[in-house]
Amino acid sequence: QVQLVESGGGLVQAGGSLRLSCAASGRTFSSYTMGWFRQAPGKEREFVAAISRSGGSTYYADSVKGRFTISRDNAKNTVYLQMNSLKPEDTAVYYCAADQRTTGQAMGVMGASYWGQGTQVTVSS
Repeated sequence: QVQLVESGGGLVQAGGSLRLSCAASGRTFSSYTMGWFRQAPGKEREFVAAISRSGGSTYYADSVKGRFTISRDNAKNTVYLQMNSLKPEDTAVYYCAADQRTTGQAMGVMGASYWGQGTQVTVSS
């Protein structure tokens, strides 16, 4: 089992940047595919990005491709989401996710077994 704690959310103007972090507990972080999802008010949770166990492969939703970058540091048990060129429609609660059996490519469809508590990102116009 893994516990996930997100940080780095906040209020930013459109066009600005934020970096989210997700710290994971345990000694087997490198065995988990990691991802980020988000949920805007009144909408369903949606996939944002995922990264393979080694960090060698990344996957993105079309809506964030070219603007967001997911990365991980297995030595620090941490996954990051660098968000650039933010838009008001990026406003949502962002959740970190982890799964040992799902690939990065599949996480957008299959979801994940473990979730963080979420961090709010608000982009003002």
